[in-house]
Amino acid sequence: MATEPPVYDLVLLLDTQADEERRTEILENVQAAIGQSGEVVGRHDWGVRPTVYEIHKRPDADYHLFQFHGGNDLLEQLDHTLKITDGVLRFRIIKLRAGTPPPPDLGTAAAATAAAGEPDES
Repeated sequence: MATEPPVYDLVLLLDTQADEERRTEILENVQAAIGQSGEVVGRHDWGVRPTVYEIHKRPDADYHLFQFHGGNDLLEQLDHTLKITDGVLRFRIIKLRAGTPPPPDLGTAAAATAAAGEPDES
């Protein structure tokens, strides 16, 4: 019986002071790297959100979540590449346990509704 390959979460916090083109390029490079050695299961762009504490004197970050399947070589490649990439404030790769619920919908529309204090109609 074949076992399901593990799913990994990559949470990526990008510098909001970096150009939009640079942030888009970083996201495209991450997606391409995962696509070459693994498989993207889901991608969630959570938009600009305040951080709990400042990172490199930045009070906010552009949050993104990639969910993917991949091997150790892909994990090492992502770790190395993201450590040296300008425009990345923080990142974390986590192996999900089986049965982990899906990530919350924190997209820009849901975040704007929550910030305005209006009830979500979804």
